[in-house]
Parts: sequence; structure tokens; C-alpha cells
Amino acid sequence: MSTKMTYLWIKALHIIFMVTWFAGLFYLPRLYVYHAMPENKSSFALFSVMERRLFVMMTLGAGLTVFLGSVLVFLNMSVLGTAWFQVKLFFITLLLGYHYACFRIMITFREGKNQRSHRWYRYFNEVPSVLLMVIVILVVTRLF
Repeated sequence: MSTKMTYLWIKALHIIFMVTWFAGLFYLPRLYVYHAMPENKSSFALFSVMERRLFVMMTLGAGLTVFLGSVLVFLNMSVLGTAWFQVKLFFITLLLGYHYACFRIMITFREGKNQRSHRWYRYFNEVPSVLLMVIVILVVTRLF
């Protein structure tokens, strides 16, 4: 297999795991919306199980996305000097922070200590959409 073909396979897998990660980032906060609604109290235990399982899957997606992205950078080190890539890394760092915030919220729900409303979680749920748009635009257009 040629080096270019290997690079493209790694890139394809990177994108696949990124989609897996984002599926979790989109759905987990939606579960928090329902978990925060008092009328759903009878389902709180079920939400906790669903949240934990989803978090494990999206963390695997995140880890493989970051690992494969690092391999891509290693195979093409020239990208490190580009402004668009450095801006992309900044937004990926924000995304990883959001991932961690999802973890902390999951723990808060598990401990029965949630103080936020379902409306707050509805706004929180929009963050990964904005980050996805910015990151994809940076990668496709290489604006900077």
C-alpha cells in the first residue's frame, strides 16, 4: 500500500471516529435536558445508565479521533506551521473541554446534585454544533 493510500485510510478513520464522537456530544446533552426535567423523575436511574454508556462510547470516539489526528500530523508535519491548523487546535481544545464538562455534569446527575434547569441544558446542547461548524470550515477552507 502506498504512503498516500495509508494517509487516506487514516484520514477516513479519523473522520469516522470524529462522527462517532460528535454523535455522543450531540446526544448526551439532550439526555441531560430530559434528566433535568422534574416530571421525568421516575426515569432518572435509566437516564444515568444511558448517560454513562454513551459517555464511554463518545470517549472512545474522542480518543481515536485525537490519536488518528496526531498520526496524520506526524505524517504531514508541515501542517503545524499553518495558521488555520493552529486555530483548529484551539477549537479542538475547547471541544475537549466541553467533553470534560459533559463528564462533570454526568457525575453531578449521578450524585443527585444537579442545580441547572432543562433550559440551561438546551443552550449547553448547542455548543458542539457551533464548534463542529467552525472546525469543518477551517479544515475545508483553510481560511487563515
